[in-house]
Amino acid sequence: MADNSTAAPARPRNRRGEGARLREEIVDAAVDLLDETGNESAITLRSVARRVGIAAPSIYRHFPDQPTIMLAVVQRAFAELETQLRTDVDAAGDDPRQRLFACCHGYLRFAKDHPERYRTMFGGLWMPVLRDTTVTINDVMTLGDACTQLLTDTLNGCVTAGLATSTDVRADSVALWLGLHGLAHQRASTIAYPWPPDIADRIITALAHLTGE
Repeated sequence: MADNSTAAPARPRNRRGEGARLREEIVDAAVDLLDETGNESAITLRSVARRVGIAAPSIYRHFPDQPTIMLAVVQRAFAELETQLRTDVDAAGDDPRQRLFACCHGYLRFAKDHPERYRTMFGGLWMPVLRDTTVTINDVMTLGDACTQLLTDTLNGCVTAGLATSTDVRADSVALWLGLHGLAHQRASTIAYPWPPDIADRIITALAHLTGE
């Protein structure tokens, strides 16, 4: 397979105590490669090292293998998603219904604006073989916990305010996420389809068990 990396000028050596900066530069390079190629396999120790301008062995001080680099990429993407969702929810004010809609539409917008990252987070593009890496099952299971909790909290706010009839907020928030993910996936994979203009709101209203306006 062709190496899709772009060689970078040799990077000056870090001064003592600057290892954290190199770690972030490694993740930056991996994210750039993912966005450019849309292919997790393009992110190799060699391609990332070339992009940063370091020797491949230098990466081992921060990441013992390729899946741990990908884990850092996905963790960063979830942090970006969480930041966007919290910003949108806060901007929606105090109305529980509007906060829930803001959270859901923020999720859909992230999927549209960052398709390659989204596919890596949710679309099965990255599936580490745990027996071959230092990535653990807990690393994978806890990805996106903060985003999931925010969706659950905004739905629970509607229930508390008498705007939703859910009797199992946790289960219904999972169902709501699956509905949003399905819509995001189909929008990305369908060349042309006459989506009803309010399809997202219909999904949110139905799966969140929302009552009247």
